[in-house]
Amino acid sequence: MEYLIRAMKREEFPLLNDFLYEAIFIPKGAEPPPKSITNLPELQVYVAGFGNSERDRAFAAVVDEQIVGAAWVRMINDYGHIDDNTPSLAISLYKEYRGLGIGTALLKTLLRNLKSTGYSKVSLSVQKDNYAVKIYEKAGFAIFHENEEEYIMVADLTL
Repeated sequence: MEYLIRAMKREEFPLLNDFLYEAIFIPKGAEPPPKSITNLPELQVYVAGFGNSERDRAFAAVVDEQIVGAAWVRMINDYGHIDDNTPSLAISLYKEYRGLGIGTALLKTLLRNLKSTGYSKVSLSVQKDNYAVKIYEKAGFAIFHENEEEYIMVADLTL
């Protein structure tokens, strides 16, 4: 499948709300939450006012001129927060585009961009049962902290 990874345009930032929902890990056999869950304040920190800070950045995966995935970072105090100099990363693809290498390409593009603009690390939070843990490890993330359900993972961009 042919795809393009590119910077998201400001007018596309509202799509991040959709990708925020897609980023929610749903264990096998569990009922997906209602889309309104993204309105919770602890989730809105990922998308509310996105683009208003020069530190906000997002990339899109595009197939047939349609955005099918997004990876974005911002400085927020979220589940994956480790310090005030490390952006938190979120990434997701629509289900039918997963497992095709698109997400890995999207992640690598964002990591290269962060490194080239002077960031030394980036963090994220991921459920331990999420298959994406392996993708993050392959991309250079390591477990920084864990609790019963989640890992906080960090990629060192200076390597």
